[in-house]
Amino acid sequence: VAECASTQRELDGSDAEGTTVASDLQSEGRGRLGRRWEAPAGRALLFSVLLRPTPPMALWPELSLVAGDAVAAALRVQSGVAAELSHPNDVLIGGRKVAGILPEASAGRVRLGIGVNVNQAADELPTETPKPPTSLRVETNRTWERAPLLAAILWELERGYESWQSLHTNR
Repeated sequence: VAECASTQRELDGSDAEGTTVASDLQSEGRGRLGRRWEAPAGRALLFSVLLRPTPPMALWPELSLVAGDAVAAALRVQSGVAAELSHPNDVLIGGRKVAGILPEASAGRVRLGIGVNVNQAADELPTETPKPPTSLRVETNRTWERAPLLAAILWELERGYESWQSLHTNR
């Protein structure tokens, strides 16, 4: 969608597992602990994925780590940056936050909200944040096509999610 309040709100209970909503702009994007997630239109990856995990709900918080690992792996493969997961829900490059994950669980489903700073210049990044922000553009000194990055993240997420499901379903 071109613009929405939050990609998390675009997913509902009737959507199939794997449904993904991406937006060029969110007017009410959120992060952990009620923080706002803001990015200029068309510069970041802003998307949510609906999952319907079969393992017990007590294990679902692990999906934040699965998603963070997927984002970090995709960024490493696609751009060569040294992206890494920072527990519980951030992806960092050199100690600076490039992405965040917001899992929201309800009966039978988890909505994973994911925001990745892709093409923001340094002066377009937020200034008052707990961790200093960065973007792929800042780290690599070039702009990136967002669609291939999204595809790579979703591919890594699918692999990680299937492994996580298998690990916890066959116990």
